[in-house]
Order: sequence, then C-alpha cells, then structure tokens
Amino acid sequence: MSFNHTAFNSAYKTFIFIALFTGASGLTVNAGSRAKKIQRSSHTEQPAAKITNRSDSSARKTSSHRLTPPEARRLSRAAMQRERAVEMRRLQRQREAAARLAAIARQRALDEGMRNQVRSLIDRDNTSGEDPEVRRVAVNALGNHAGTVVVMDPGTGRVYTIVNQEWALRQGFKPCSTIKLVTGLAGLNENVINPGDSANISNTNRIGLTDALAYSNNTYFQQVGGRVGYDRMITYARLLGLGEKTGINAPNETAGQLPASRSGYAVNHMSSHGDDFKVTAVQLATLVSAMANGGRLLSPRVPRNSDSPRSQAKVRRVLNLDLRTLGYMVPGMVGAVNYGSGRRAQNSQAVAGKTGTCIENGTWIGLFTSYAPVVNPKLAVVVIARGADAHSHFPAAVAGRIYRELNGRFGTPTNLQIANGRSLMTDPRAALNEEDDDEGEDSAKELKVTAASRTRGTTSSPHILETSMSSAISISEPARSPRPNWRDSKTPAGSTVKRVLMTIPIKPSETKIVPSVSTRTIAPQVQTRPRRVSDLQR
Repeated sequence: MSFNHTAFNSAYKTFIFIALFTGASGLTVNAGSRAKKIQRSSHTEQPAAKITNRSDSSARKTSSHRLTPPEARRLSRAAMQRERAVEMRRLQRQREAAARLAAIARQRALDEGMRNQVRSLIDRDNTSGEDPEVRRVAVNALGNHAGTVVVMDPGTGRVYTIVNQEWALRQGFKPCSTIKLVTGLAGLNENVINPGDSANISNTNRIGLTDALAYSNNTYFQQVGGRVGYDRMITYARLLGLGEKTGINAPNETAGQLPASRSGYAVNHMSSHGDDFKVTAVQLATLVSAMANGGRLLSPRVPRNSDSPRSQAKVRRVLNLDLRTLGYMVPGMVGAVNYGSGRRAQNSQAVAGKTGTCIENGTWIGLFTSYAPVVNPKLAVVVIARGADAHSHFPAAVAGRIYRELNGRFGTPTNLQIANGRSLMTDPRAALNEEDDDEGEDSAKELKVTAASRTRGTTSSPHILETSMSSAISISEPARSPRPNWRDSKTPAGSTVKRVLMTIPIKPSETKIVPSVSTRTIAPQVQTRPRRVSDLQR
C-alpha cells in the first residue's frame, strides 16, 4: 500500500486548522472573562473617583479636555481681577491707617501748639492785685493744659486770680451746656417749668429739673427753650450779663455775642447747646455769682494796689427774678457734682456747678462754672479748656482741685449733703447727655425716671429753703395766669425723698447796696407772683 502524501497533507492541514480554531476560541473566552472582571472592579472603584473629581473640579476639567484659548484668557482675567481686588483692599487699609495716624499727629501738634501758646499767655498775665496763694493753686491745677481759670468772690466781685487773661477776658467761647443755666431760669420764671411733675423726654422716659441739670439732658432743655421762645431766651441771657461787658477793671474786654434771630428747632438746639453764643470766662463767673449771692449781677474788680482795702461790691443790676427760682436750680447743680456730669469736682464742701462739652469750629470746648460752699458761698470758679484738654470733664477736675486746696482758707464748717445720690434714677448707668455730643447730634441714651417728687420752698428771716434731692418739673405752655399754689404744697406722705434744710443767711450789707444802673430792686419779702420778661426791661 503506497503512502498517499496528498491525503496526509490535507488531513494535517485540517487538524492544524481545528486546533488553531479551538485555541483561539479559548483565548477569546478567557479574554472576555478577564475583561468582565476588570469592568466589575472598575465599577466598584468609580464612586471614589467621582468624589475625588468633585473635590477638584478644575483638575477634572483640565484632565478631561484641553482649555481653549478664550477659556484660558477668561480664567486669567478673573484671577487677575481677584488679585487686583485683594491688593486694592490692602492699599485702602494702609491709606486709612495712615490717615488716622496723620490726623492724630495733626491733633497732637495743634494741642501742643495751644498749650505752648497758653504758657506764653500766662507768662504775660498782669498779676498785680491778685491773691498769690489763689493764683499759685489755680496755675498748678491747670498745669500744662490749654485753658483759662477765673476765681472770684461771688459776694463782692473781688477777683482773686485770672489765669490766662487773654482767653478769659478777650476771647469768646461757645457756652455749650452751661447755657442750660439760662434756659432753666427762664423756664422757671416764665411758668414753663412747674415743679411737681416730670417731663416726657421720650415715649417711656420722664425726668425732672434736678436730674436734667445733673445729667445735662439735652432733650429736656430743648423742650423748655422751645416753649420759652427765642425773644424771651435772649432777654434772660442779657439780664444775666451775656452779650455785654462785665465792667471789670482790665483793658480790652470783649462783650461776647448773642445769636441772631431764629425759629423752630434752631431755638431748641440753641437752648441746650448754646449755638452762636459767645461767652467769656469772666461773664460765666459773674453769672454763677449772681445765682450764688441772691440775684446781684456784679462787676468784677481786681484790687490793683495790694495795700488797698477789700474791694466793695459794684452792682451792675439786681436780677428782677423770683428769688425762689434760683433755689430750685441749686439741687441740680449740686447733683451734677455729687453724681452727675461734674463728679470730678467733688469736694468735702458742697459745690454747685454746671458742665459743658461740645464742638466749636472743629475743636472741642470744655467748660465748668461753679460756686462753693453752697451755704455762704466764698468762691466762684470757672474753667474753660480747648482741644484734647476739653475731654472727660477736665475743667471740672481743675475746679475740684482748686476747691480742695483752698478749703482751709475759704471753707465753712457747714457741709450740707444736698442731692447726695441718684434720687429717683432707675438706671444707675445713665449716660451723660452732653458728653461726646457733636454740634448736630444728641446722645440717644436717656434717663429713666419712674416717679416725681415735689420741691417746697419758703422764705423768712433768716431765709430757709427746703428742697428735695430730685425736684421735678413739667413742660407746659407759658401760662398767663398766676402760678398754681405749688410753692405751698407739702411733700406726699409716701415719698421716700429725703428733704434737706439749706440755710441761706442774709448779710446786713446786702440790703444797703445801691445798683449802679437804674433797675428795680427786689423787695426783701417774697413776691406773690414772679415777674415776666415783659416786666424786666421796664
């Protein structure tokens, strides 16, 4: 049998083909299985990948596709704008900080310039006839500060010393809240203020005259001034010596300034802040002295010859006011020193005073006008300061130091505790309304008073004035009928207000002084009806 090569070759090829086909199919199946396993594993890892991509969107976008030129330009511009904004804010903060530092430096330079000026002015003061001890105490109390001090006898008008006579005699200042003394007297004498009730200063708060003076409440005195009116306010200001020279025996005294005619809220603000008034320290000294001595407006005198006898009082005029209105101002002025805006003037003797703080022509002005002791006053002290030295009631601190150092010489054994506490104040943290006020802004903080007390005054020989620590008032339209009989009203039986007797002795010489101008002299006995403004200038 011969071997068939052709058949063998054909069978071999067939076998090889089948083997190759079978192997390829197995490889295909294995590859498919492995692909499915990889796919399943990839599905289990997908959430982590998504979380990673979500946390870095910019990286995903960059990896998913290439940025086009417009997109790259937009991203570049946004990044540049963010960097520019950050840089602008940084530069703005630097400019603001530099501006603050520059303003502080300018203010310090101005303050130092004023202090240097005051030192040179004090060196040029004419001290002839002044009391050396009082001057030494006043100069030391003022120290290296920009201000002026006047110390005089409120009963005779004798000037003990004037520190910085240029400012005290020849430069007028805005009176700020010291004008409230004029407003209070005008309101009492015009029946706008009626002791016995309190006044609404907001929807929920009421306040009386004593606390309004003690805390220098602007809203209260704006209401009073608005109801008194411009004309009568100016009349009382003139009566108390503002807008005219005091007649002191010193050269080049200025008369100050009274505001021009105004109406509406301008009258209210003028009555609490002293807008457009110009007063001198000597004028304030004579004004507060008239309140201390029973209504005699004196001309201050400096005894130029040290060997001359004690200066005699030279009366410019007798204030044609109800004397009891002066007494109703006392508790508030004492309260200002004991617990109000003038606490830095506290002294072992009872001090009656009024503070003032405001801005004039971009510069702070601080004032304090006062007298002491309340019984038989021996000293009237007025301090005015400018610039940084006007803050924090520095003038009251100067006056307090003067009173304390001169207590041994001018003190009195009688020490009455009038307005010794916060009386009916329900908020012991009540802010001072005048402090830090701008010329056009009033403090929003107000006092809360929940009850009212009555004030009772009687006069006899010797005069006895019985006052409560928080005499209250109501604001009403000026009445044209005689005052109600509140002067004879008794203190309510349930009142917890402590009443204090304040003896005011009458000096025998006071009834013999003849005014230097033609004015009507107040009779020794009490008037049954107060004079009004229309009667003052007759």
